[in-house]
This record gives sequence, C-alpha cells and structure tokens, in this order.
Amino acid sequence: MTTLARWARAEWGRLYTAVRGPLRERRLRAVPMAAGAVCLTSVLHFVHNQSWGYGFVQDIGAVRAEDPLWLALLRTPLSLFVPALDLPVWGALAQILLVFGIAEICLGWRRALLIAYLATLAGTLYARLGIWLGPDSPLGLPASDARVVDTGPSAAVVGLAVYLGLRCRAYVTAAVVIVAMVVEVVLKENLAGKEHLAAITAVLVLCATGALRQRCSRDRTGSESGAPPIQS
Repeated sequence: MTTLARWARAEWGRLYTAVRGPLRERRLRAVPMAAGAVCLTSVLHFVHNQSWGYGFVQDIGAVRAEDPLWLALLRTPLSLFVPALDLPVWGALAQILLVFGIAEICLGWRRALLIAYLATLAGTLYARLGIWLGPDSPLGLPASDARVVDTGPSAAVVGLAVYLGLRCRAYVTAAVVIVAMVVEVVLKENLAGKEHLAAITAVLVLCATGALRQRCSRDRTGSESGAPPIQS
C-alpha cells in the first residue's frame, strides 16, 4: 500500500466504512433527508427564477440583516434550501447531496439538520452583529450588506463538512475546508465568506463543548470507580 493510500485510508476510512454499507444496501433510500433537500432546493430554484415566483421565494426564504429579527428567524429554516442566484445551482445540489447525505448516515437526519440550522443561524446572527459593529471594526460589515441575501445552503454545507471532519477524525479535510473559507474572505471579502467563518466558529464551539463534556464525564466516572469504599 502506497503512502498516499495509507493516508487516504486513515483520513477517510471511518467515513467510507460508515457510508458504504447503507448506500450499497438502500442507495438513495439511505438518505431520504438529503434527497428531499435536493428536491426542495431544485423546486425553489426553479420557482425563484420565474417572474411569478421570485417574490414568493424571497418572502418565504430570503434572509437579510435589515429584516426584523423575528421574520429572519421564521425564514431561516427554509433559507437553507434557497440557492444563491450568482452561483450555479448544480454545484449547490451536488454539495447538498454529498454533505447532507454523509451527515444523515453518520449522524442521523435530526442531528444533521440541527447542525445545518445552527451553522446557518450563526451566519444570520453574525451579519446583524457585523453591521452593528460597522466597517471600522475587524469583525464589522458595511451598512450596505444589510440588504444582501444570506448565503443559503452554503453555510450549512460548510458547517456540516467541518463537523463531520472533526467527528470522524478527518482532520486534514476539516482543516482544508477552514483554510479555504479563510482564503475566500482574504481574496474576496464579502458577506457570504464571513458568514461561512461564523458558521465554522459555531461548529467549532459545538465540538469543543461536546469534547469537554465527554472529558468531564470520563473524569467523573473514573473518580467514582476508583474511590475507596465508605466505611460504616
């Protein structure tokens, strides 16, 4: 086995083992949530590009920082499936099917959707904070970004990719995704790039919190099992 093959096996072996069996046995039936997400994104993209449907999709799934917070929170779940108009829809569909599908198999559809929503919500809330901070702050945004539509499914895809990489010990893959998003912000400083970084930050905090809880649980279990019996 070559060095590259050994590295690939160490990096993606857990993911491959987890995904291979369900996909071989049930194919797309193993990822109903991901398949449904692809279908929903396709429908919303089609409707969004029609003169009669543009306003409808904007009203139910387009989130901007200038919107009232309660309205943005209502729209955020559906905003995961509204692709950006300046990006090819086939790319968004491929990302959703791949990343959502792997996450659904490895995490279960409920947890996968929850993490996707958390990542998207982090980007949505960051946009409001960034505009409040203003362009003079390192974390700030110009006031004009208040009228820019949020990232759609990309923040969810980035957040899930990093979470899966850390959970399945594909650390290089997670690092590559993070570095790519940082480079995106450096080369093309825009709202979408910074929302991606906000989504990654939220996922990293979630992973760190989970690891800390597991460590505390192990320490508590170990101290209890190693404690001397109480003498009556």
